Amino acid sequence: MHVEAAETEKDWAQMDGWTADEVAFYLMGPFDGEVPGLVRRIRRILDVSQRGLAAALGVSQSVVARWETGRTSPRASVVQRLLRLAGLRVSFHDEESGEVVEPMRDDGARDRANRRYPAHVDLRVAGWWMPRGTECTADVLLWRRISRERRNPAIRYRTSPSLRAIHRLLSGTPDDHPSVIQLVAEAEHLDDVRERRRRQILQASPWLRPPPAWLTA
Repeated sequence: MHVEAAETEKDWAQMDGWTADEVAFYLMGPFDGEVPGLVRRIRRILDVSQRGLAAALGVSQSVVARWETGRTSPRASVVQRLLRLAGLRVSFHDEESGEVVEPMRDDGARDRANRRYPAHVDLRVAGWWMPRGTECTADVLLWRRISRERRNPAIRYRTSPSLRAIHRLLSGTPDDHPSVIQLVAEAEHLDDVRERRRRQILQASPWLRPPPAWLTA
C-alpha cells in the first residue's frame, strides 16, 4: 500500500539530519507526554496531520515536527492557540494542597508611568497621592482633595524581604495585587477613619475646635 509521505507520521524526508535517538523517540511517541505529547494529543483531537496543524497556526511542518520530538517547544502564546483550537483549557494546581492557582489579574494597580508593580510585593494604600515634598506643607490638604477627586490613591509597598515576611506572618499573604477600584475604596475608608478620629478628639477636647467665623471677622 502506498501512503503519501506528507500525510503520515513516518515522513522520512522531514527527519533528515535527526539523530537515531530522535527518530526512535519520534516514532514511538513520548512516554510521559509533556509538551510533545500535548501537541500530538491536540493533533489527534483535531484529526489533522502535522501539515494541517502547521497550516492552522501559520508555521511550517518542520516546526510542528520539532515540537513533537522535543527539539524545540512552542511559545506560551502558541500553546494557548493550540489549546483554543482543540477546545481545551489549562489549569495549575498547588502540588501540596491541590488548589487551583490562577494567573495574576490583568486589571491590577499600576504606577503613575502605567507600569505594573513588582509581582512579588504586597501593595498598600497610604492615603491619597501628592507630589514628593508636599506632605509637610500647607498644600497637603489641597493635594488630598485633588487626588480624591481624581481617584488617585498613594500606593506603597515594602522592599525589605524581612519586613514583608513579618507583615505576611501577622496579616497573611494576599493572593494578588488589588485593582485600582479596590485601592480607591481603601483610601476612602482611611478618610472615614481619619474623620471619626477628628470628631472624637474634638468631642473630648472642645477647646481644640477652631473659633467661629464671627470671632475672626
